[in-house]
Amino acid sequence: MALEFDARFDPSYGGGVIVAPGVLRVTAPNPGPFTFHGTNSYIVGQDTLAVIDPGPDDDAHFRTLLAIIAGRPVSHIFVSHTHRDHSPLAARLKEHTGAVVLAEGPHRPARPLLIGEVNPLDASADTDFVPDVALPDGRIVDGDGWSLRTVLTPGHTANHAAFALEGTGILFSADHVMAWATSIVAPPDGAMADYMASLDRLIERDDRLLLPGHGGLVTAPRSFMRGLKTHRKMRERAILERIRGGDRTIKDMVKAIYRDTDPLLHGAAGLSVLAHLEDLVARGLVSTDGAPAIDGTFAPAA
Repeated sequence: MALEFDARFDPSYGGGVIVAPGVLRVTAPNPGPFTFHGTNSYIVGQDTLAVIDPGPDDDAHFRTLLAIIAGRPVSHIFVSHTHRDHSPLAARLKEHTGAVVLAEGPHRPARPLLIGEVNPLDASADTDFVPDVALPDGRIVDGDGWSLRTVLTPGHTANHAAFALEGTGILFSADHVMAWATSIVAPPDGAMADYMASLDRLIERDDRLLLPGHGGLVTAPRSFMRGLKTHRKMRERAILERIRGGDRTIKDMVKAIYRDTDPLLHGAAGLSVLAHLEDLVARGLVSTDGAPAIDGTFAPAA
C-alpha cells in the first residue's frame, strides 16, 4: 500500500482524551520536530490505574496527570523506552503514588561505540532510569480490570517495548509505529535490522488499534505497518542507487535523498542513512573500511 501519514491531531493540553474504553491519552506540552505535538502518556483502568510513559520531567504535565488520576491509586508505571520525552517523570510519579515502575531495562546502545565515536544522542537518553521490575518479552502484568503484555520491539532504542492490552486488540506502540511520521532509527542507540525485525513481528499480530507515543491512532495497523516496511525498503534502495551512482559519503546521500527535508533535520537524516548502511554492510551489499561510521566512505560491494 502507499504509505499515508496522518498529521491530524488535537493534543488537548491540560486534559485527557478517551481513546478506548478504560484508556485516557494525556499529551505533554513538549512539541517539537521529533515529538510532534508532544509525548502521549496513557492512563489505563478505572479504579486502580496504570500509567504508560509518564513523559518528560515537566511540571505542567505532572500536574495534569495528578489531576486526572484524582487521588485514585496507581499500581504500575510502564515505560516503553528511555528517551527523555518518555521516562524521566516516572521517578516523580512513583514518589507521589508508590507505584511499581516497569520497563525492559535501563538505557543502553544497540551496539558499542566505535573507537573515537561520539554518541550524538547522549543528550536525549535518560541514563538515570532504572526500573523496579525488568520486563522480559511476553510477560503479562495483571492490574485492576486490565492486563498488559510486554511485546519487545527493539529498533528505535535497544530497550524499546510495546504493551498489549490483553483481550482488546489494542497495542501501545510508543515510538515504534506512529501515524504522523516514521520512527527515528539512529545508531548507536537504534539499529535498522532490529527495527525491521520488530516491525515484522507486529505485522504478524492481529492488533486492531495502535496507540502511539506521539500523535493520533493507527486504525489499520497491519496495512499501515506494511506501508512502513515498504517505505524503509524504498529508502534502502535509494541509498543503494546513490552509492552505485557514485556517492561515497552519508553527507552526499542525505543532500540528494532528503533534498525536500528541512536542513535542520539533516543531522537526524544522516543517522537514519547510517542505520541503513550498517544493515547493508552486514548483508554484504555495501562495503566500507572498518565498521560503518557517520564520516565513513561507502562503495558497492565487490
